[in-house]
Amino acid sequence: MAEMAVGLAIDRLVRFLTHERKLLRGVHSKVSGIKNELEAIQCFLKDADMKADLEAQGSEASGRAGGVRLWVKELREVAFHIEDIIDEYADHLERHPGRTGHDCFIASLGKVGRSIIKLKAHHHIASRIKEIRKAVVEIKERSERYGFDSIDSTYDCRYVSGYDPRKGSMYLEDDDVVGIESPRDELVGWLLNKDQQPRRAVISVVGMGGLGKTTLARKVYDRVRNHFDCHAWITVSQSYRKEELLKNVIKQFCKGNKEPAPEGIDSMDEDALTEQVREYLQQKRYVVFYDDVWKKEFWGDIQHVLLDNKIGGRIVITTRSKEVGEFCKISSVVYVHELKPLNPEKARELFFKKAFQSEVVGLCPPDLEDLSHKIVERCGGLPLAIVAVGGLLSTKDKTIYEWKKLHDGLSSELESNLHLTSITKILSLSYYDLPYYLKCCFLYFGMYPEDYWIAPTRLIPKWIAEGFVKPRKDKPPQEVGEEYLTELIDRSLVQKLKTSDWTPNAIYCQVHDLLYDVIQTKMKDLSFGHVLSENESSFSGGLVTRRISIVNGSCNVLHNVNQSFQVRSFLNFNSSDKIFTKSIWRTLTKNFNLLKVLDFENSILDYIHDDIGSLYHLRYLNINNTKVKMLPRSIGKLVNLETLDSGGSFVVEIPAEIKRLTKLLFLFGCGEYEYNLDDPHFHPSQVKGIKVHEGIGCLEALQSLAFVDASETGVEVLKEFGKLTQLRYLAIQKLRSEDGRILLGAIEKMAHLKYLHVSTMDEDDASFDSEWLSSLPRSLEILCLTAPIRKLPESITRLQYLERLEIGGSKLEEDPVKSLKNLHNLVEMRIVYDAYNGEEMQFEKGVFPRLKELRIMHLSGLKSIVIEEGALSNLQDLWIGLCPKLLKVPIGIQHLKELESVLFHSIPIEFQQSLKPGGDHHHTVQHVPLVLIRYKCDDDDGESFETSRLF
Repeated sequence: MAEMAVGLAIDRLVRFLTHERKLLRGVHSKVSGIKNELEAIQCFLKDADMKADLEAQGSEASGRAGGVRLWVKELREVAFHIEDIIDEYADHLERHPGRTGHDCFIASLGKVGRSIIKLKAHHHIASRIKEIRKAVVEIKERSERYGFDSIDSTYDCRYVSGYDPRKGSMYLEDDDVVGIESPRDELVGWLLNKDQQPRRAVISVVGMGGLGKTTLARKVYDRVRNHFDCHAWITVSQSYRKEELLKNVIKQFCKGNKEPAPEGIDSMDEDALTEQVREYLQQKRYVVFYDDVWKKEFWGDIQHVLLDNKIGGRIVITTRSKEVGEFCKISSVVYVHELKPLNPEKARELFFKKAFQSEVVGLCPPDLEDLSHKIVERCGGLPLAIVAVGGLLSTKDKTIYEWKKLHDGLSSELESNLHLTSITKILSLSYYDLPYYLKCCFLYFGMYPEDYWIAPTRLIPKWIAEGFVKPRKDKPPQEVGEEYLTELIDRSLVQKLKTSDWTPNAIYCQVHDLLYDVIQTKMKDLSFGHVLSENESSFSGGLVTRRISIVNGSCNVLHNVNQSFQVRSFLNFNSSDKIFTKSIWRTLTKNFNLLKVLDFENSILDYIHDDIGSLYHLRYLNINNTKVKMLPRSIGKLVNLETLDSGGSFVVEIPAEIKRLTKLLFLFGCGEYEYNLDDPHFHPSQVKGIKVHEGIGCLEALQSLAFVDASETGVEVLKEFGKLTQLRYLAIQKLRSEDGRILLGAIEKMAHLKYLHVSTMDEDDASFDSEWLSSLPRSLEILCLTAPIRKLPESITRLQYLERLEIGGSKLEEDPVKSLKNLHNLVEMRIVYDAYNGEEMQFEKGVFPRLKELRIMHLSGLKSIVIEEGALSNLQDLWIGLCPKLLKVPIGIQHLKELESVLFHSIPIEFQQSLKPGGDHHHTVQHVPLVLIRYKCDDDDGESFETSRLF
């Protein structure tokens, strides 16, 4: 999109003007002029981009066939050129240090020589800037001449898609609806319970486009409307006028009660309409459904109109944005219902109804069952897609050939087939609604393979490296990036996933399969990025792209990449193709000299060439889970590097030259571990870390540092940690008892520290001095402590911001719950690996009210767990096991009404039998939806573990 490219170009120009003011003394005004021209154009680019898409789809809604699309393309290319000029110029000056205004001039140059070099550099950028400004002015004049700068910004679902599929969903018969019974009954019950909440209350039904929010809401509305004194259904959409909303609501109130509308209502202004509605509702219990709300500001338009008359007024909002519902909390009681995709069983039921509607309903021929399951899986539980695809297949022959053809070509069919284009158009609305910087972040998901679990700790630094994250004075870029990701999740564009582990990389995210298809199409159209798969061995002649991702393809294709591509990111997800040849490094350093992101994670890379030091613009380097054994000293030349991730590789030492990288934000080394629950000999203290050298204190911008081997690093380096005052995340392995106080002295200076992971040198060290823990930073949100401390220090109990706590190897004699019970903000807690030597653990009434996840594992002395009624009131996931003396289910587990899953690991056979139907303890866990048992089994390869579902 031009809006996205222009937005990024303006950001780059602002930074360039700020940092290079002296160097560009003669052309500063010209660069500033370009920025001003682009800002004048930017205000209406979102609408122009949308209209350009309409033209691409051949829509008749556009009155200037192809004109807007061509104009947008030209503007995007100019924005790319601006970025290229800035990067090329910076790269040019770096390779010739005497040309910068900041570096020392090369001693061998005389005064005249230096002047000539500066003059040439000045002339070079001046001429390029002149060309760019001329092009921008011409584009702006053309937009004014053809009226593109007055494009109307009143686009909604009907305009974009040509027809609104929500209309049909409002009139579906009950027999045609699948999978909404439970949420429907839940919402109906809540709305009709007069005694539950006499105050005005809001129900926000949240979910991604096509999930069935309108269908669900309409079914609820039809069930409850006659139980209220007055009712109304209002479709809002992206654009609306407040006056029309008010007129519609009062007209529907009157129509429902068979009353005439107030006289002169169509000519009333906003204030008069507001008074009419308020007066009408004074003594009435009302319900109003607002369908398809996009902006949180909507609540400000209705909160004073639909008054709180204390007799149970109800407002239901359907929206794609969780923020919309949350915003209503400023003046109302709010209940947020997050609508989920259909489960596989319900999805197949709906698909069979649509695909075989002309046959015996619901019966699928045996030869089509396998393909049917694959097609349904591809729809990802999205009712809109299931209905559309099923409806299309109902018109085709019921043959394997026809169904396989659609399955294999579904991505292209979504773009071209009239039966399916409404899917992508509806899904694209959420994309159009994003600001340009979030569009960049969202499109970056397309650089990953489909269904790939993406760690935010590796995604957000890429966004930062690419310049997508707009800098703020009050927040570090990592936190701003986290806010961006949260907003994408709240807008129902990104799904958040979680593993059984909770190291910093245990939270993952991905996009829905159909949204992934939307992203892939837009990436190619916008030259944003290109994914090379196994079926694509070369680039097409006219292809221009800013980013390349290898997914099951060969890296040999890089030899065909021309330097004019100006590639900014290279990602490799091929774990089978060997990419360690010198020719690949030559290609990267020669043709990709403006590269900012280089990601080799999970690839068969076994070394990094010295030439990497020539990639002046490189900001992100990831060799996680590769076979690389060492980093070259030339790494110290990457002066713009922000992220260096060698976690999971064989790199055990970071070169001393790292101290030159003063812009470094994230430094990750080996040491990250997944919970190895099945290995009785595993202990977190065994995990190795990386060795760092003196001088690391120079990296004052550093925000994350992990995992450092304290035993190899030395005392003097630990002292330098005190200079790293911007650290948010610190992980230390193999800390020696005598170094504890030195580390504490450094940590006390880290005012922003949120995550602290400390593992000691020896898990059996009886003389370990835990006094250094007496002053932990109160800012901590996550604490992982593996040390034989014997007694929990009082400092832990004062960590009121703590959300996650793991203690292991502590050998506590006193029940840790007694010491930790006042940590009311804990969401996840793990007491593992002989953290507690006692026989009983008791959770008293009221403890840990926010705790959602609890792990009690590898406690050799534990015999019983007692849970009083009222304790752990919000617990959802519970893991218990590898406690050989624990022979019975926790007492009081039946009180945990919110439990969603329980895992029992390596419990005795008698214990297992007691949990099964008919067993002594079955009644205590039968309320839990998912109960799993993990047990040891023997197979051809020796001992292994399997997990079975009890019920």
